Amino acid sequence: MSTVNPQPLWEPDPQRIARSQVTKFQAWAAENHGAPAEGGYAALHRWSVDELDTFWQAVTQWFDVRFSTPYARVLADRSMPGAQWFPGATLNYAEHALRAAATRADEPALLHVDESHEPRPVTWSELRRQVGSLAAELRALGVRPGDRISGYLPNIPQAVVALLATAAVGGVWTSCAPDFGARSVLDRFQQVEPVVLFTVDGYRYGGKEHDRRDIVAELRSELPTLRAVVHIPLLGSEAPEGALEWSALTAADEEPVFEQVPFDHPLWVLYSSGTTGLPKAIVQSQGGILVEHLKQLGLHCDLGPEDRFFWYTSTGWMMWNFLVSGLLTGTTIVLYDGSPGYPDTGAQWRVAERTEATLYGTSAAYVMACRKADVRPSRDFDLSKVQCVATTGSPLPPDGFRWLHDEVRDDLWIASVSGGTDVCSCFAGAVPTVPVYVGELQAPGLGTDLQSWDPSGEPLIDEVGELVVTNPMPSMPIYFWNDPDGSRYHDSYFDTYPGVWRHGDWITVTSRGSVVIHGRSDSTLNRQGVRMGSADIYEAVERLPEIKESLVIGVEQPDGGYWMPLFVHLTPGTVLDEALLNRIKQTIREQLSPRHVPDEIIEVPGVPHTLTGKRIEVPVKRLLQGTPLEKAVNPGSIDNLDLLHFYEELARKRA
Repeated sequence: MSTVNPQPLWEPDPQRIARSQVTKFQAWAAENHGAPAEGGYAALHRWSVDELDTFWQAVTQWFDVRFSTPYARVLADRSMPGAQWFPGATLNYAEHALRAAATRADEPALLHVDESHEPRPVTWSELRRQVGSLAAELRALGVRPGDRISGYLPNIPQAVVALLATAAVGGVWTSCAPDFGARSVLDRFQQVEPVVLFTVDGYRYGGKEHDRRDIVAELRSELPTLRAVVHIPLLGSEAPEGALEWSALTAADEEPVFEQVPFDHPLWVLYSSGTTGLPKAIVQSQGGILVEHLKQLGLHCDLGPEDRFFWYTSTGWMMWNFLVSGLLTGTTIVLYDGSPGYPDTGAQWRVAERTEATLYGTSAAYVMACRKADVRPSRDFDLSKVQCVATTGSPLPPDGFRWLHDEVRDDLWIASVSGGTDVCSCFAGAVPTVPVYVGELQAPGLGTDLQSWDPSGEPLIDEVGELVVTNPMPSMPIYFWNDPDGSRYHDSYFDTYPGVWRHGDWITVTSRGSVVIHGRSDSTLNRQGVRMGSADIYEAVERLPEIKESLVIGVEQPDGGYWMPLFVHLTPGTVLDEALLNRIKQTIREQLSPRHVPDEIIEVPGVPHTLTGKRIEVPVKRLLQGTPLEKAVNPGSIDNLDLLHFYEELARKRA
């Protein structure tokens, strides 16, 4: 593996290493907690997983976590699932998220940007005041700790206020983006039975207004537990009958009262993509998210009060929750509500420029779309403030690394990160003090004992294996909703290797400590016993200008055979003729291996995705194996259900 990329694409200079938070933390932890003073990040990481309790104690001290009652010990029970963190401690997430208001009252906490691309600030003092007012109103409505509060909202300041007010009263937040249809929202919210619903009348996207009042009416009628509905008139409509006005609930000049809750008190519910059944309702804790996000944002992302943090996301994706946690480090966060490519493909770069973002996060797919559309960020935008461009959602292909390096800045820190909704954090990714190699994530995260295992549970180096985490992380789910005996939780992560988290990704841990992600292991391609991830094929094929997007599936046949079709969505005006077929095969044969060449290449009208933009491989595989559509996929979780009929019809013809 180390021979593939002998030279790093980027190395931090000595000044950057010296001023980074992780360097300062290491020196302080060496002095106060016995961490290694020498050996850089690799030594610090080793210590953080070997001395897990001491490491997490050090994190809470370094970031001055305010425990209103002290903890008895850091980790009472290390077993997975079921690890018990900081028993006895009480605290409040929202209190920490609003701490900067004391010293930076008139500076922006939020910068809100819509498709006009003009940033509008919300100051720390104004954010704190609105949270205080709304929290008092929620209590007046009878909301008690543990009650669920739901939001059907775009990425706007009101969503942040509602989340923080919910956390302040000890409620449990859950949200969906307004581009979700009624069925997908109900599949999520009905599971958790919310008592309050915050909702908009509609949203703007791609230069158009989308009225959602009918869907809101349907949600109200199908959520019998609701005691109140709060109307946010984003498109200017009147509040429907019986709904409360947002402006009235946030008008008071009220100091927030922060309910002090146990460390493992639920903070929010996130949902798995739900492509093959009801989405899993994943519950994470106030304390677990607080300390994990302080570590991730403060040390790995190197964020602090001088920074501006922009990640393109929607409220239906864990990256939104992660973005809001930027407030924990005193960072100004950028909320962009709009299409990622409106009015042109370069839109996100314009937002980064106008908000003076220092860390800009996006999807690997957006980077590759910019490359294909010949967007020239450094030529067209002033990105001098951007220190780091981070990507997630899928592995960033090597061409994406090179494009960012060439077209944004050659001294740009590029952080490809990988984690999951399941932990609302990263297993591996950004480290400001180590080199970046093309196609690789820099390193596993602190406190995360990330390994690659073979089927018998032996660790692998420089070989593809299952992504496992062998010690507990504070942000691992405390439970799934409606899973009283914990069996669904256990089966999701712990049935392959007892007591060890198996995530469902293929990875390589390299001998230099970096990580390569190869795609999902549950949709892995297996040719003559050689396993490979779909990401490698997408990266090679989608370099061809004629291919807009692709989908590769490996289907085990009833007769013991194996069929591996490659589906291609072509750019307009392109024809899948013999010449293009040969070029696709030749590309795969030369860049990957003859084993990767598909059995068939089939033109499709489009590639279906989850609502958070991931290609859906497993449901398509199930369709091709003859599973009926209604059993193969949850229709409410797909961006374009019509596309699946193509694959369904293909399965019928093949049968």
